[in-house]
Amino acid sequence: MRIVTTLPSATETVAALGIEPVGVSHECDYPPGVESVPSVTDSRIDVDASSGEIDEQVLETADDGGVYDVDTELLEALEPDLIVTQGMCDVCAVDEVVMEDAVEAIDADPEILTTDPHSVDDVLTDLERIGRAAGREEHAREVRADLESRIDAVRERTAGAALEPDDRPRVAIFDWTDPVMIAGHWTADLVDWAGGEYGLADPGQRSSPREWASIREYDPELIVVAPCGFGLEQTAENTTDLTEREGWDDLTAVREGRVWAMDGHHYLNRPGPRLVDTLEALAPVVQPELFDSETPPVALEEIAVPFEQLTDRLEAEA
Repeated sequence: MRIVTTLPSATETVAALGIEPVGVSHECDYPPGVESVPSVTDSRIDVDASSGEIDEQVLETADDGGVYDVDTELLEALEPDLIVTQGMCDVCAVDEVVMEDAVEAIDADPEILTTDPHSVDDVLTDLERIGRAAGREEHAREVRADLESRIDAVRERTAGAALEPDDRPRVAIFDWTDPVMIAGHWTADLVDWAGGEYGLADPGQRSSPREWASIREYDPELIVVAPCGFGLEQTAENTTDLTEREGWDDLTAVREGRVWAMDGHHYLNRPGPRLVDTLEALAPVVQPELFDSETPPVALEEIAVPFEQLTDRLEAEA
C-alpha cells in the first residue's frame, strides 16, 4: 500500500508497523532515513525564530491561507492509496481540511485517515486504526501490546509505592513559553502515571495559554519546559521567556532546583509510539527515588536535561 503521512507522529506510527511511506511532511525526521522520502508539505513559518516571533507569525497566517502548503503535483505523482493526517491542531501540522482540499485538486482518490488524539489511549487506538487501514492489523496489535506493557511497568512502580498526596510533586509542563501555555491532551496521564500531580489541566484537555499569575499561585514543585516543535537547543535559546518573568525565582521548583528542559518536538508533543519513551524519561524526573535504578530504552539525557545545565551542555556539544 502506498501511504502518505502529513505529520511526524503518523510517520513514526507507520514505521512502527513496518511500512515506509512514499511521502511525508517537511517536519518528519524519524526514524533515521525518512528525511530522504519526498515531502508533500511546507510551512510558511520561520521555525528558527523566537517563541514570541513564531506566535506572531502563526496569528498573521490565520487570515492568509493558514500555516501550511501542500505540493499537489507531487501528491498526485505519488499516487497514494492512503493519506494519514490529523484534526487535532491546525498549527502543529497539516490538518484534514487542508488535505481534503489538496485531494480535491488531484485525480487520485486516496482514503484519508484523520487522527485526533487527546489521550495516550487515543494514540494507541490510532495505531490500530492505521494498522487496519494499511492491512497490518495483527502487527498493530503486537506493537500496542508492547507499548502497553512498558506503560504498565511505570504505573505499577508508582502504584506499588502507595504514594501519599504529599509524595506527589505539583508539576507544571509548559508546551510554549511566549505566551506561556500549559501542556494538555495526554500530559496529565503521563504525569499521573509517573507519580506526580498535574493540577493545571485535566486529562484530555487541550493545551492552553495561562496567565502567569495562575502559575505563580499554583507554585509548581517541578517544572518541565517542553515547547512544541522545539528540541533542547531551541529551548535553550528561549530560556529568558521564563527566567525573566516576575516571580520566577520564587517558585518552589526553581528554588529547589527541580526545573527540567525536555525535547518537546520529538517526544512530549508528538503523539506516536515515542510517547512511551517520554513517560519512561519523565518518571525518574518526577520520582527520582523510585526510578533511580531504571535504565529506559532511550537514555534520559537524550530527552531531558536539568534547566540550569541546558545552555552549558549544548555549548559543550557545539
